[in-house]
Amino acid sequence: MERNVYISNMPLEKAQQLFAEKLQNCNWFSQDSENIPVKDALGRITAKPVMARRSSPHYVASAMDGVAVKSSSTFGATETNPIIIPSDEYLEVDTGDYVPKEYDAVIMVEDVNFLPEGIQIIKAAFPWQYIRSIGEDLVEGDMIIPSSTRIGPYELSSLITAGVDNVTVVKKIRVAIIPTGSELIEEAAPHMLPGEIVESNSYMLMSLCQEWGAIAIRHDIVIDDQLLIKQAVLDVLPDADLIVICSGSSAGREDYTSAVVSELGELLVHGLAIRPGKPAILGVIDQKPVIGVPGYPVSAQLIFSLLARPILYKKMGVAIPEDDQLNCSISKKIPSPMGVDEYVLVNVARIEDRLVAYPLNRGAGISSTLVKSDGVLHIARGQEGLEAGANCNIILNRSPQEIERTLITLGSHDLTIDFLIDILGKEHGVRLVSANVGSMGGIMALRRKETHFAGLHLLDYETGDYNTSYLQKYLPDQKWLLVNLVKRHQGLIVAPGNPLGIKNIQDLADKRVLYINRQKGAGTRILLDYLLKKANLHPSAINGYNREEYTHLAVAAAVKNDGCDTGLAVYASAKAMGLDFVPIAVERYDLCILADLVSPDQLDSLLAAIRSDEFKKQVNICGGYELDLCGQILYRHDL
Repeated sequence: MERNVYISNMPLEKAQQLFAEKLQNCNWFSQDSENIPVKDALGRITAKPVMARRSSPHYVASAMDGVAVKSSSTFGATETNPIIIPSDEYLEVDTGDYVPKEYDAVIMVEDVNFLPEGIQIIKAAFPWQYIRSIGEDLVEGDMIIPSSTRIGPYELSSLITAGVDNVTVVKKIRVAIIPTGSELIEEAAPHMLPGEIVESNSYMLMSLCQEWGAIAIRHDIVIDDQLLIKQAVLDVLPDADLIVICSGSSAGREDYTSAVVSELGELLVHGLAIRPGKPAILGVIDQKPVIGVPGYPVSAQLIFSLLARPILYKKMGVAIPEDDQLNCSISKKIPSPMGVDEYVLVNVARIEDRLVAYPLNRGAGISSTLVKSDGVLHIARGQEGLEAGANCNIILNRSPQEIERTLITLGSHDLTIDFLIDILGKEHGVRLVSANVGSMGGIMALRRKETHFAGLHLLDYETGDYNTSYLQKYLPDQKWLLVNLVKRHQGLIVAPGNPLGIKNIQDLADKRVLYINRQKGAGTRILLDYLLKKANLHPSAINGYNREEYTHLAVAAAVKNDGCDTGLAVYASAKAMGLDFVPIAVERYDLCILADLVSPDQLDSLLAAIRSDEFKKQVNICGGYELDLCGQILYRHDL
């Protein structure tokens, strides 16, 4: 089988228009309806107007707890001239009670003085006071809700109140999702083989379908075989309104989606001028739309949202809900090629009086960015990227209220930051977002006022102290305080049993040893360079010195799964991966907090979380840490 090639590099808007026009010509947007019990109608969309079958209320009702009276019998009542109404001329009622026609007003119980001979009042009642007339809420025959309306909790209540038993709604659109790929498995095994991937994209797309109001039907995984993929499409075609084929849309040797669509129907688009998600496919089979989404999770989500969501909402007959947007400044330069619409996932936080967007890793295969992101930045194809500080609109996937309670920490990675994230959110209502840029990256972010605080473990070669001298050098004109989070054990992570017998830094010069390093500016990298200098070893003597990872866990994963023999990292990461650990040093990991960027309440919450028993308990379970300085303010720098 020859490789597929991209048929086009079509602009997104043109592809969307072409797809919609084709479906319009196929009469695909026409709606089917069904009649369902009203109590099952939550979230459904009305296919025609719904009329009230009875008035509400359908009788004259009391609007208050009190007494029903003839208003004429109360005229003239004042504090200086109270009136007593005999017992046979009023009726005690509760809210919602029927009011007989001989009464035309209700007096609240708190305005009545009950006496043996009747009731005493000091204020006249006006006609129809606190009485609900027939049809005050709804009149029989009135339209309760028009067509193309999503039935929410309030609409549902009104329909039931108005005596509606059944309602005609738009039939739910059925979306068939076919995951393809010989490398895919249904669920993770204890020991997965290299090259095996747990299939998860279909579940993400199914959830999006349900969120939008459609029904998702998942087909079993289909291996990379053109005949089997073709048969899967034919199997789902009769019952599906929309077919989505996951993976197989690129130009690989085993990417068959475009061939299957061409054989069974009409291939409209293969390849979009978009990033991520270029190898998207649009087609029609048997008058029904087919979308081929790429295999990478971020690409799959983006393509499905941009191409499936508009046609689903149009077929349902409702407008796409408007997303919240915020105007932000971008934290760093984002290069982007001309002629391509690029979508970048970001975090957002308020820094002083401005909102700042922080681009996340742009890898299309990094599904965790979908979980961590606050929104997406669209760089239009006419732009050649954005400069740092540029204003931009962010389409949010979180509420603006969540953004306003967000703290951002840029700096060195440590596993204990995750414990702070959990405790701050659970106990203090503070949302903490972290990004790993290394200790020096954290200091530069502090200097530019782009982070509320930063995790640091920078060793001063001359004094043996941590962090203070660097902060005094780079932040001389800012107010900050240095708080210890933990002291942690750094060492060489090795495979179980330490097969190469690595015992110290000198052993890294053994040419059999493949090392995995941390990125430039990371405190662990600085510690390694210090230890190499003490051992009279040049970095060039270390096999793998220039191979970099950005977190301790990534170093441990490289040792466990990627053929590396060792790397410098904290004990907790070795324990998490089931690896052995050769202790090398104990270092101080501190948080530098900018006093002008963090409110007193936020600072109190942060310190309380650090000093909490829950935090210390989690750290001790993790292992490889010391807590004798935890939560202590080590240094204050006031101007």
